[in-house]
Amino acid sequence: MSNDAELFGTLKRNEDIAKKFFEIETSILSILNFKDFLEKLLTEIRDKRDIPYVWISLIAKSDVADLIQKSATSEILAERVNLIDKEVFLKLIRNKTDPILVSNDFKSLRSLIPLQYKHHIRSLAIAPLTLDGEIIGSLNHADTSPRRYQPDMDTTLLKRLAIIVSICLSNVMAHERLNYLASRDSLTGLLNRRTLENILKREIERALRYRTPLTVVFIDVDDFKMVNDRYGHKAGDDVLIYVGKNLSNMTRGSDIVGRFAGDEFIIILPNTPLNESHELANRLKFFFIQHPLDYEGIPIQVSISFGLSCVEYDAIDDVASLLKRADTLLYEAKKKKMLYGKQD
Repeated sequence: MSNDAELFGTLKRNEDIAKKFFEIETSILSILNFKDFLEKLLTEIRDKRDIPYVWISLIAKSDVADLIQKSATSEILAERVNLIDKEVFLKLIRNKTDPILVSNDFKSLRSLIPLQYKHHIRSLAIAPLTLDGEIIGSLNHADTSPRRYQPDMDTTLLKRLAIIVSICLSNVMAHERLNYLASRDSLTGLLNRRTLENILKREIERALRYRTPLTVVFIDVDDFKMVNDRYGHKAGDDVLIYVGKNLSNMTRGSDIVGRFAGDEFIIILPNTPLNESHELANRLKFFFIQHPLDYEGIPIQVSISFGLSCVEYDAIDDVASLLKRADTLLYEAKKKKMLYGKQD
């Protein structure tokens, strides 16, 4: 009788575990963005399975890792997604897709375990993830108890979860790639006009609500037609890429940089007054003066003009007016250069 009771208890526990795995799987199937998908997945596993440490490891410089870094930046991702060298990872899992359970000797796994967890983990389950048949990383569960994951335990449910997560990742990847492409300029990779205008609308509302300054820098490449005429359109494209890259590199993480149209760029500077924005614009202007583009061994001098408008100073409260004001000042700066040959 006791054997029957023990068997029944085991079956009941397995049924409960399977039910929780199923609930986790169904909770992520319809999510199509990385941020919500990963947050939901990791939180559901932690809460439903009572697992203190859950995170995803991804092979660094892979398509999925690059896209996740671009589209998902919340705190939970910073804490619970880590990147690992491809050769190191594939050697660690022996290039196999079966889950690995470890309850001792974690030295070889140091690169897989986030620093904040390494002193607490006593057992670990590593479930490899795949995308289009290629291993891209792993879903990891860890516990403070050495008994939670032992090498002789059945990993069927864990492997099934890894397969479901891999399928979901493929769907999310496709959706996020489309979203990313829809919001980007195809040449420079910067945000496009439609996205810039949407962001600017949001930032104006925020600036007015919290009474903080918001500045827009409207930038135009001087004599761009001459570059195309003299060196060809490929050189013109390289100039635009060069300008876009350096605008991004020389601004803060909180600033928004995009290509507005043709040879026009916009920088949105939240919580930045006009005087600080002028300083940035001048730094950009002098950078390009001092650093010509090396185009196939030919130095091409790049010059920019700019106009600035600020919610705080210009008493403007809508996107069109803010852009028009900056564009007007940009036009005046270019006109001044043509008339007097001076830098604005």
